[in-house]
Amino acid sequence: MKNILVIEDSTTEIYVLKTMLERHGYAVDTALNGEDGIRAARRNHPDLILMDVVMPGINGFQATRQLSKDPETADIPIVIVTTKDQEIDRMWALRQGARDFMVKPVREMDLIQCVRTLLE
Repeated sequence: MKNILVIEDSTTEIYVLKTMLERHGYAVDTALNGEDGIRAARRNHPDLILMDVVMPGINGFQATRQLSKDPETADIPIVIVTTKDQEIDRMWALRQGARDFMVKPVREMDLIQCVRTLLE
């Protein structure tokens, strides 16, 4: 079973994403901020990370950059999942090392298709 780490400060959004992913057979771990997410990624080495952007402390762009430059975690695909919907946000996310970018609220089938594509 593939393991996905959701780094998100909204417990409601965590519940929504976790429910969608578990319904499709994925195991889900969570972290409520960027710092905890980085630690969880290094400790558990998930198969994929879903990363919010606007969080207290280290934001999602900063956490993505740290994880994508760290040899221990650079191979983990990161998908930015955010309310930020400007093209500059998408470009910036990809420059930080994200593999994809999705705008909230995400549609379940779009999320699952993205996850499946990146895990193949």
